[in-house]
Amino acid sequence: MSRPNVVLVLADDLGYSDLGCYGSEINTPNLDALARNGVRLTRFTTTARCSPSRASLMTGLHPHQTGIGVLTADDIPGGYPGTLNDRCATAAEILGAAGYTTYMSGKWHLGSDPAAWPTRRGFLHFYGTFSGGGNYYSPAGLRRGEQEVPPDPDFYYTDAITDAAVDVLQEDSGDKPFLCYVAYTAPHFPLQARETDIARYAGEYRDGWDVVRERRIARMRELGIFDGNAAPRDPLVPAWADAEDKEWEQRRMAVYAAMVEVMDRGIGRIVDELRASGRLDDTVFVFLSDNGGSAEEIPPRLGSDPGRGPKIIPAATRDGGPVYVGRYPDHPPGGEDTFTFCGREWSHVSNAPFRMHKRWVHEGGIASPFIVHWPQGLGDRAGTITDAAHYLPDVLPTLLEITGAPYPDHVPPPEGVSMLESLRGAPSDDTRCQFYEHIGNAAVRRGNWKLVREHPGEWELYDIATDPTELSNVAAANPSVVDELAQAWTEWASRCGVLPPA
Repeated sequence: MSRPNVVLVLADDLGYSDLGCYGSEINTPNLDALARNGVRLTRFTTTARCSPSRASLMTGLHPHQTGIGVLTADDIPGGYPGTLNDRCATAAEILGAAGYTTYMSGKWHLGSDPAAWPTRRGFLHFYGTFSGGGNYYSPAGLRRGEQEVPPDPDFYYTDAITDAAVDVLQEDSGDKPFLCYVAYTAPHFPLQARETDIARYAGEYRDGWDVVRERRIARMRELGIFDGNAAPRDPLVPAWADAEDKEWEQRRMAVYAAMVEVMDRGIGRIVDELRASGRLDDTVFVFLSDNGGSAEEIPPRLGSDPGRGPKIIPAATRDGGPVYVGRYPDHPPGGEDTFTFCGREWSHVSNAPFRMHKRWVHEGGIASPFIVHWPQGLGDRAGTITDAAHYLPDVLPTLLEITGAPYPDHVPPPEGVSMLESLRGAPSDDTRCQFYEHIGNAAVRRGNWKLVREHPGEWELYDIATDPTELSNVAAANPSVVDELAQAWTEWASRCGVLPPA
């Protein structure tokens, strides 16, 4: 029996409701088609941030076990080393040992130590960057294999990631099955896209975030993605009627939408290549995001001055011009001369119907769209929407079951369970605990209960079957449940090497 190919596509900072098939107004026909002919999960969750999510996705472990508890900074001796350690095995190493050809294009972000480079953690072919983000027109540290390469004059990173994936698929001999990991940086900040793509969203956001968010929630109800009470507007976000710089605000969401559409267009090109070569039906095609939408902001002017600010912000454009960082209403975002974020105002739209954002482990920070397309393996499940509760450590065990690749015995066993039977319609296990921690924000989910806290606050308890958006804290009425789940979380944190926040 032939072993299926695997295409694993990861978006960056994409919110739960940012795809058309999850309620968005953004044009995502290719992902919508994969969902229409595949399975969508409505209760899939990630960690709350990019590097930890990538570590968990690649290894089936919790990120703390891999050496990456926060990001890729070396915080030894008091914190995490910030680079993928040798006490874990990546999907590429495992499937490669089982006879798969392994390809990767895009963002690695699992440490810059040479021992943790993708080419030294199982990927035979790599094109992309090691860092967490940066200029879409000229990203720093662009590599092919282990060699730095300059971007072309008409370079746009999302398209380049797609080009690299399509190229290796076209060149693939077909003698062996393959794993192709495509890790887009879109729609992670900065908001940058070509004018032709931005123009398609002219006027789309004139009604503002309140109306757009309500429209998404209504559409989610129609699609069967969500049925419950939506969280209200983020308390730190003003009503649209009171918003300043409305033209600029509309523009930044238009750029964000264009970035998502360009990613979807690239995914369509990958699908077209698989279809043209007759491999689509027996390719396990998985799409997800690394965390919820980002509310991050950087103060204006920080980064334009050489030597100041995070290294991902260039001191100047390629032609020596200034870079306008943050809110500059006279400089609309999109071009290389701006470094702008979607902000809390639009992030709470991306994360609809939930509350909170990237970095928190409330649902807004960890809920992700999750699509699986595999006609030969999922039978008559096309178009199915399932509320089976799964999370990142479950992805690798699923790939192991599908491919038959043996798991190495020199590293800790995976922390998750296979999703395959859930994808085929079986009920998921509601008795196990799922654990989360990021910079002190913590959660444990078991069945319909979710215990969660925002550091350094107290534990909150929610019945997410009746209250999926975490609006009614029932901790005081259920002290025994709080104690039991808190104890389980503490034991897990000790076992998996969770460190106190700095």
